[in-house]
Formats: sequence, C-alpha cells, structure tokens
Amino acid sequence: MKYAEKISNKLNELLIKNYDAEKRYLSAIDTIEDGRLKMFFKRRATDRSKFAKELRTEILRYGQIPDDSGSLTETLNRNWVNLKSLLNSNNEKVVLEAAIEFEEGILEDYNEFLKDRTLPPSIDSLLITH
Repeated sequence: MKYAEKISNKLNELLIKNYDAEKRYLSAIDTIEDGRLKMFFKRRATDRSKFAKELRTEILRYGQIPDDSGSLTETLNRNWVNLKSLLNSNNEKVVLEAAIEFEEGILEDYNEFLKDRTLPPSIDSLLITH
C-alpha cells in the first residue's frame, strides 16, 4: 500500500468519526429541552463539521477519495441513544453520557493516529487542533 493511500485511509476513518459525531450532536438537539445544552450540541456539531471539511481537504491533497457518509454502526448507536432517552425520565443525562463516551472514543482514535511518527507535520498539526 502506498504511503499516501495509507495516510488517507487513516484520515478517512477520522472523517467518518467526525461525520458520526456531527450527526449525533444534531440528533441530540432534537431530543433535549435545555437551551444551554442545545447550544452546546450545536457548537459541537459545527466544530465536527469544520473538522470533517479539513480532513476531506487533506485526503484530497493526497489524491484519494474521501468517504462521504458516516458509519452504519453509529446510525444504530444514535437510534439506541434516542430510544433510551425517550424511555428515560432524565433523557438529557443519557444524551450527555453518550456524547461524552463518544468523544472519549474519538479522542482515543486521534491519539492512536498521532502516535505514528511518520506523519507529515501538516497532518500532525491539523489533528492536534481538532
């Protein structure tokens, strides 16, 4: 596998995670009542959208094709969180816990990718800003 393809594949994995996170945050906005939490999730969705665009640009720079959708697993997880929040009287807590768990997973993925010391400085810097 070529170096550019290897890097792009890893970037595509992060891209999918960012698509998934954006969708999760937008979905959370519809399931909660608290205005402050709605604003928090809106900001997080906007951040993830920005991160996805930056990753897409980087993948294209390597001459590869970026993935344009999220994962099926995340769609199922998002639906599960929505169902759980409907059945739970404290749905905001359920949604927040799911968001925290998801963010921790993404952080692990980013940290794992950043362990690769052969990354170009531009990608290293980009991922650190995310």
